[in-house]
Amino acid sequence: MPELKIQQAVIEDVFHSLKTSRTGLSDAEGRRRLAEFGPNQVQRVQGRHWSRMLAAQFTHFFALTLWVATALAFFAEYRQPGEGMATLGLAIIGVIVINGLFSFWQEFKAERTLTALQKVLPHRVKTVRQGQVQEIPAAELVPGDLVVLAEGDDVPADCRIVEAFGMRVNTATITGESLPVEKTQHPAEGFELIHAPNVVLAGTSLVSGLGRGVVFATGMRTAFGAIARLTQAATEVQSPLQREIAFLSRIVAGLAVGLGVVFFLLGQRLGLSFWENLIFAVGIIVANVPEGLLPTVTLALAMASQRIAKRNALVRHLTAVEALGSATVICTDKTGTLTENRMSVQAAFLGAARVPAQELIAQAAHQPGIRQLMETALRCENVSERGNGAGPSTLLGDPMEVALVRMARAALPGQAEGHRADEIPFDADRKRMSVFYDGAGAGTLHTKGALETVLPLCTHLAQDGGTVTLTAERMTAFRAAEDEMARTGLRVLALAWRPLPEPIPRQQWECDLILQGLVGLEDPPRPEVAQAVRTCQEAGIRVIMATGDHPRTALAIGREIGLYGREDPVLITGDQVTRMSDAQLQLQLDAPHLLFARTAAGDKLRIVKALQAKRHVVAMTGDGVNDAPALKAADIGVAMGIAGTDVAREAADLVLLDDNFASIVAAVEEGRAVFANIRKFLTYILTSNIPEIVPYLVFVLLRVPLPLTIIQILAVDLGTDMIPALGLGAERPGPRLMRQPPRGYHRRLIDTALIARAYGFLGLLEAAVAMGAYFLALRDGGWSYGEALGKFDPLYLQATAACLAAIVVTQVANVYLCRSQRESAFTVPFASNPLIGIGVLVELALILLIVYTPPGHLIFGTAPVAAWAWGAALAGALLMFGLEEARKAMMRAWERRHPGAAPHATSGNHP
Repeated sequence: MPELKIQQAVIEDVFHSLKTSRTGLSDAEGRRRLAEFGPNQVQRVQGRHWSRMLAAQFTHFFALTLWVATALAFFAEYRQPGEGMATLGLAIIGVIVINGLFSFWQEFKAERTLTALQKVLPHRVKTVRQGQVQEIPAAELVPGDLVVLAEGDDVPADCRIVEAFGMRVNTATITGESLPVEKTQHPAEGFELIHAPNVVLAGTSLVSGLGRGVVFATGMRTAFGAIARLTQAATEVQSPLQREIAFLSRIVAGLAVGLGVVFFLLGQRLGLSFWENLIFAVGIIVANVPEGLLPTVTLALAMASQRIAKRNALVRHLTAVEALGSATVICTDKTGTLTENRMSVQAAFLGAARVPAQELIAQAAHQPGIRQLMETALRCENVSERGNGAGPSTLLGDPMEVALVRMARAALPGQAEGHRADEIPFDADRKRMSVFYDGAGAGTLHTKGALETVLPLCTHLAQDGGTVTLTAERMTAFRAAEDEMARTGLRVLALAWRPLPEPIPRQQWECDLILQGLVGLEDPPRPEVAQAVRTCQEAGIRVIMATGDHPRTALAIGREIGLYGREDPVLITGDQVTRMSDAQLQLQLDAPHLLFARTAAGDKLRIVKALQAKRHVVAMTGDGVNDAPALKAADIGVAMGIAGTDVAREAADLVLLDDNFASIVAAVEEGRAVFANIRKFLTYILTSNIPEIVPYLVFVLLRVPLPLTIIQILAVDLGTDMIPALGLGAERPGPRLMRQPPRGYHRRLIDTALIARAYGFLGLLEAAVAMGAYFLALRDGGWSYGEALGKFDPLYLQATAACLAAIVVTQVANVYLCRSQRESAFTVPFASNPLIGIGVLVELALILLIVYTPPGHLIFGTAPVAAWAWGAALAGALLMFGLEEARKAMMRAWERRHPGAAPHATSGNHP
């Protein structure tokens, strides 16, 4: 029998097809099948060995460029010792190793998704072997085993139910369905396997009842295994920041190597020696490669992740911080994400009007009709109670029944439930349950279920403590009330009862019932969600609900939180997604308002990929196993920390510690700030490249002593610039960030405007100040043009120190200028970011140590400089500050005259 049709077969055919029986398999047959089918475990589908992952971090283009520079440095040291090239080589290796190890650790952590998948399945299960119930490891379960399941058990494999007594199963981890699903042993026609009422799937759990099922799929052959395969097969997309850093690395590395080669050839043409040319070429490469870029980006992201953690979100992958700030679409689950995942009674309809829950509780003691309704709610249930006596007990079971019992206990405190004598359990066909209570000389039957199945059994309506005939007009009123309650997102149940004064056959119990009323229950939206949705809309971020829940319920919640207006969204079910081609799905995404309902794991994955194909940056939220593939494939996966499964958390980039959708908005704000901050410190870091390159051009073209050594370049890139750059990376989000649209898909981290400002303006000003300080120091020492200076000559050491000091002093001015691209530095309080102030103090302390201490002289080739050199550097820095402020003022004036042509405002955090 084909596996997909097992839900349609009668029980005896199920046993026959799996070559088993009600007495189960023999131990020998179990061992034989275990050897044939393999263990009941989630297996690894694919994955790179850790050694290959580690090697990849040291062989990308940016790292290869640094390796080339390292090799040239060591070769130069080998051929001409004592030039300090070995120190340079070791310093560059340190940069490569630190960056590589950090990147490897981030990627290695992502591989732990498999471990979380394996933890979901139970470790030991009860199964019938040789007619006896015995407990075996879940890994040894095989097709044909007869599994015994009870309330609270996790389902270990895909099973066809052969016995069911009040079974309700939480299928949220597989299907996304928010409410427990009733299960039966009867054949089911017209159902897909995962939705069949007579099938339980691995990874789900029993909320109530008990039963037995025949295993027909284990391990990776289960629906759970298929999700595991999807999760592992889904390729993790690069975040926008990763793409930008890779692009930047290629550009910068290519530029550095290209300039190194060009100027090496130029030096040869000008008659420089081979070794002078080699040092020159290595210097050009080192000066152009911002060695501190990757560590600074990493540390800036780490600081942003700490700020996000204070706002109840845990960042698992650092690049996710900026990626979330780039999000143009958030695909969100409903249950547990937009809602509280907690059922509560909202109202009841008793035949005349809708009565709020609080009024029901308040009037139960005075209104006989309400009291009878509460008695049925209290008695017609399968809720268990757990407590240790130290505090209030916990109700366990179907969330709807828990909500009804909680309400009834509040309305009827101390009410005795009586003696429960018998029950007709709930099943999918009947859509109702009945419980018989016997009392002193008389019994009562309490019934609860869908109105469509309870109403035909009723002949009377409870009213004012008595009963009236249930006329067709009254039936119509109840159906209209049910429809109205459902449209508002409530799950509606009908409650009825009847007295049983004398024994009657069980099959005649559910007739001549007295309808008591309708009860509407709701999984309420989180109170903060409506504001969070409005904030997303103001920020130009599209929110799309993709849930496994019922369309009507999802639509009602969407309207309540302001996601949908009066107009109906385009509703697409999971079945429709399955039937659509990729092109059709992409075209459907053009609708202004969308709602995806009854979606499965593969559906959500296709939705994410279709949005990405439309050049959206997609954030996907979820909490179940079924969400893991889409979480992994999205630009950023957001998992619930409390209600989420381990699988979802491990597959995600961001975990919400409070399961609150509003926390995503806070993370988006921080992420947007990160992009703006990275542009700030990129401007700051790249600016110093020009005063590092110009000395080598002067060295070759003007044939003067080299104004700046390679080790001094590294002192700037990896020393004095680092903490101020981090200060720029720690700037707080500005008030305008969440009132702007997301940055465009093609918006580059480094664009023409940034390059022009850093290289063509600020960098040239710094280079002019640095070279001025260098030549002033040479002139003060009596140097004349054409005079050769040894590398240990005191005058040469003083002149290079003056050049280095001038670069550092102008960078101090530059760090405040870079806090905004267009606004004056004086509009941003200087003390608003203490890390910048600390960075400036550290920067000045380091340059003083380099210039005035023996270790600094030995390592960096410097000598003490005169006080006038600092004065000249300060004067140059003030001039640079004034010119940049003038440029900004002209830019603002031009924007005021041409408001429609103003640049995108996300270049800075401040208004």
